[in-house]
Amino acid sequence: MQHGARAHPPLPSPPHRTGLKVAGCGGHDSGPDRLRAHRRPLGPRPGAGCYARRNSMTAPTDVPIAPDARLHVATHGSAAEPGATGRAGAKAILLGEHAVVYGRPAIAIPVRALGVEAHARPADDRGHLSSTLYHGPIAQAPDRLGVTLTAMRAALAAAGRPGAALDIAIESSIPAERGLGSSAAVSAAVIEAVLGACGFAADDETMHELIQTAERAAHGAPSGLDARTVRARQAVWFDRGRIEPVSVGDDLVFVIADTGVRGRTREAVAAVAHRREEDPRGVESALDELGELATALRREVSTADRDAIGSAMNRAHELLNGLGVGDPALDHLVHAAMAGGALGAKLTGGGRGGCVLALARDTASAEELGGRLTRAGAAAVWTTTVEGVA
Repeated sequence: MQHGARAHPPLPSPPHRTGLKVAGCGGHDSGPDRLRAHRRPLGPRPGAGCYARRNSMTAPTDVPIAPDARLHVATHGSAAEPGATGRAGAKAILLGEHAVVYGRPAIAIPVRALGVEAHARPADDRGHLSSTLYHGPIAQAPDRLGVTLTAMRAALAAAGRPGAALDIAIESSIPAERGLGSSAAVSAAVIEAVLGACGFAADDETMHELIQTAERAAHGAPSGLDARTVRARQAVWFDRGRIEPVSVGDDLVFVIADTGVRGRTREAVAAVAHRREEDPRGVESALDELGELATALRREVSTADRDAIGSAMNRAHELLNGLGVGDPALDHLVHAAMAGGALGAKLTGGGRGGCVLALARDTASAEELGGRLTRAGAAAVWTTTVEGVA
């Protein structure tokens, strides 16, 4: 739900399994031993397939290379569709941002009200990109779309089609640079769509590695938390690259408020690193406490102890401010949330702009809290429920 603006319809949650019921890339009638059998022969089909382009004005030439052996062939029960679709969702970090970069655990939640859908299909010419940021030839896409292009190229390389021409359309309701995982979600959706358009699907680990390739273009040295969470269906525990589902004792209702200020994740990460060099003991102490809070929070979430969860969120916000990643706009909305009855509130994501995450006691309280935050100046407000899961 978004106050003050028309809400985007929620996108379907990404499926547990990877893979798309499509196939489109011709020329894969042989491949690695680990490729799974297709339900119909994968020979070249006239007028379909992904083609590599030579640097000339000649006709397209199919120049396949060996695809990544970890990919498997996407299966379907009928004729191949003209392209493929990929989906991913937003995420919010409940606790552990920045500390996770230094090996401490974190907990993140999916935000189902926001998501990305990407569609890829073989192009008749050199390939076009359609999104809210740019419409035009992929070859002329601006630098600000570097993450999207990196995701596309990583997927094409994995599929053995590094120079393929595709038309890609992206629709996203996730605001960019707000700490909600926009870059990772776009990357995940594009990678799934591009692989599917070439007749392939990837397992979870391969998808994670491909998303991380794009995330490095956005954030330098990402922890991997976003890459994992944007494809999750429930709250997740992230510790040193490993991910586990989090038991949730009862439905937890959160309100997310956008400051309207673009987050500066790369700058915030660099600031913490610089402060750690200047005051290693103080910063390590704060990071240790954030890790301990996350560990305790996992237990509190499992019993739905809302008061304890809120208290941990409040303390985490104080510690993050102490690390230098806060922002006056974030503090303003945190204070407004607490004054409006939130059980706890904190910045979520990289900080220095972006969004605030607040815990409401129930759905009715969340409605009131959302209105309060809108009146306090939030650019947008969403409500998300983390459903109880044993």
